Parts: sequence; C-alpha cells; structure tokens
Amino acid sequence: MAVETSPRSTTWTYVDGEWLSGNPPLIGPTSHAMWLGSTVFDGARWFDGIAPDIDLHCQRVNRSALALGLKPVVTAEDIEGLAWEGVKKFDGKTAIYIKPMYWGEHGMPGSVVAVDPDSTRFALCLFEAPMGEGPGGQSLTVSPFRRPTIECMPTDAKAGCLYPNNGRILIEARKRGFSNALVRDMLGNIAETGSSNVFMVKDGVVFTPAANRTFLAGITRTRVITLLRDAGFDVVETSLTLADFEGADEIFTSGNYSKVVPVTKLEDRDLQPGPIAAKAKDLYMDWAHSAASDL
Repeated sequence: MAVETSPRSTTWTYVDGEWLSGNPPLIGPTSHAMWLGSTVFDGARWFDGIAPDIDLHCQRVNRSALALGLKPVVTAEDIEGLAWEGVKKFDGKTAIYIKPMYWGEHGMPGSVVAVDPDSTRFALCLFEAPMGEGPGGQSLTVSPFRRPTIECMPTDAKAGCLYPNNGRILIEARKRGFSNALVRDMLGNIAETGSSNVFMVKDGVVFTPAANRTFLAGITRTRVITLLRDAGFDVVETSLTLADFEGADEIFTSGNYSKVVPVTKLEDRDLQPGPIAAKAKDLYMDWAHSAASDL
C-alpha cells in the first residue's frame, strides 16, 4: 500500500508489520488520540551513516508511553532494529528524522477520557529532513507563554499534547520577526526555547537551566553537557533568569533536530556565534562519528 506524501520529503512508515510510503491514514475520528490527545513520540537522527544515541531515543519513547498511560508494545531494541531497516529505504544522501510513536485507540471502559492502555498502537515514521538551522544561527525573543509544571501536564514525556504550546510560542515569535523564543517556567526562570534546550556562557563558564520537570531535559542536552565537562569546561545546571541571558557572552541551543546551534540575536541585542558553541558542536560531531566507528 502506497500513500502520496508531500513532494518535499521522502517518507516511510512501519505500522502493523509492513512499511508504507508517504503519509498513511492511521487515526480515525473516534480514535482516542484524535480527540483526546493520547500520543507520544521521539526523534532520533540519521546522517553521515550514523544515528547518534538512537538507543536512548528508543528507550525514551517507551518511558513516555508509560507516563501517558499507554502500554509500550515494542521493545526499545526492536524499535532500533526497525529504524535501521527503514534507513535502508532511503538513498543515503539526505539526513533522516526517525520518529517512533505510540497512541491510544480507545478510552478505558466506563471512562472515555482516560486511555485504555490495551488499545495502544505503534508506528515508526522516517522522513528526509536536512540538518541545521542555516548559517545565521537563531534569533530569540522572550515568549509571553510559559512551560507548565508536572502537576499540570505530562512534562516527563515527549507527549503530543505538549506541543500546541510550543507551536504558539514559535508562531508568536515569528510574527515579531524572530526564529524562536526563550520560554520561562511558572516561576519566571528560563526553561528552554520553543523547540530546544538552551545554554549560555559567561566568563568562560557554561550555564544551562536545571532540569526541574517543567521541560524535557533532552538526550542531546545531556550529551553536550558530558562532552563539554570531559573537555575541561565548567558546566553549571542551575536556575537562570532572563537577566542572566541578557548579560551572557554567548548563547546556544541543543536539540536532536539540529544538534548545536548558536544564537545570534536576543531581542534587540546582536551576538556573535561564540567559540564555546562552536566547540560544543565539534565535540558532539567528533563523538558521534567516533562512537559509530567503535560499534
């Protein structure tokens, strides 16, 4: 079965034991996920013949499923194996986004709002997606919207229901001419950007918001922290205010989609891509390629 997709991106999806091309219709109007939001996903990257930390991404999607009341129906090891199978369907020239997903089909008996874990379904979608944010880096404004707490939303999961908030953060920022935005938590401290974790540098010390369960402390974030520390940099995880970022010597972001990206503008202040951001990216890419060669 082949389904047409956007001409911009070759896409393959594994579901119910077969690979389908394009954008197959998987969720109907009565599906719990369609109207009550029971979806989780994760995202690994393939590029240059490697897929850094793909095992950790496959493990996290199963943890996300449990956090949302779903039942993981595929082991992390099997998801990883399917991902490598899917990669072979592409031409090997363009970077690929690897997206395992779970969703619920039905509500629990007697409570349609709560998902029935036994109705959990799985799909693995791979699509072409070039790396990078462009040569100019990111420009940031400060979002009027905030990150929820764990008491309000499942912030310990990579859950689809969290992303409309991220979407409106990005829409509002772009309406004002910025590519992204700093986002605060409910106490007013900086948590992340609208689509990535964030770092700042002051007097040679690297700072990043402490993981306080208002944002997903990403796999790439953890990897960057480890690599910088191993290279001799001081990396401090702590509460950071907007004033801290306004006084930073450099700012950069980390995320699976584009890895490490410098920030070149915060509100009306121009910044130069900094040496520590460049070092963080080099360290990450060197590690990714060397880790793959050790397999």
